[in-house]
Amino acid sequence: MEQELLNIGFGSTVVADRIITILAPNSAPMKRLKDEAKEDKRLVDATYGRRTRSIILTDTNHVILCAIQAETVSQRFIALRNSGKKANEEE
Repeated sequence: MEQELLNIGFGSTVVADRIITILAPNSAPMKRLKDEAKEDKRLVDATYGRRTRSIILTDTNHVILCAIQAETVSQRFIALRNSGKKANEEE
């Protein structure tokens, strides 16, 4: 079973099949989500000390903080999905 990895910047990757949503961190509910995940030890900080620009929620209920814009991460995710579909069609 081959897993596709999504580059979320600075050498970090996430298994693409595990991603539920990619969110902008600007709102109060997102800040609460981040705080609750930290309390429950489900928070993964992949910002490397930079400002959080997107939040990735996984099917395992982990919250991943990312220093890349949510739109950029979304575009990478879509490109990864499209490249996977093309590879399957060629087989």
